[in-house]
Amino acid sequence: MKLSKRTAYIALVILITIAVDQISKVIVRVYVPSSQRSQIIGDYFTLHNVENTGAFLGMGSDFNPTLRLILLLILPIIVLALVLRHILKDKSLDKLSLFAFASIIGGGIANVYDRIVYGSVTDFFHIDLGGVFRTGIFNMADLSVTTGMIILVFASFKKKEEATT
Repeated sequence: MKLSKRTAYIALVILITIAVDQISKVIVRVYVPSSQRSQIIGDYFTLHNVENTGAFLGMGSDFNPTLRLILLLILPIIVLALVLRHILKDKSLDKLSLFAFASIIGGGIANVYDRIVYGSVTDFFHIDLGGVFRTGIFNMADLSVTTGMIILVFASFKKKEEATT
């Protein structure tokens, strides 16, 4: 079975996203002491090693095990599979939207993998621009998902703009 260039592109983006995330987490687990904070750029950009048993910003970490299994493993796997099916079937998606969806899928798979293998997700980046902008502690998979979502928003505005002109 020969892969189309489009399918190969989707697979490559997903695999690179997963690889970058998993390699970065291995490096953090090995070289950053647990619950320590290291300055990268002063207090503005710091590195941590935090195991997150919940979802985004730790939400769901206090759920009972059954609910956590359903909401943090089963439901994300179903959603990721449906999104993958959608982008493989919808040939009208432009390359930027394909990149965005594949980044979201790759990031989602990487975090689900961590939950299955480790029982938690390793988070390590933190940005604090002195009250102007501040994030929770996140990882490369989170960054891929967020970037993918931002790209999709811009792509949808671009499509609407092109439709009205």
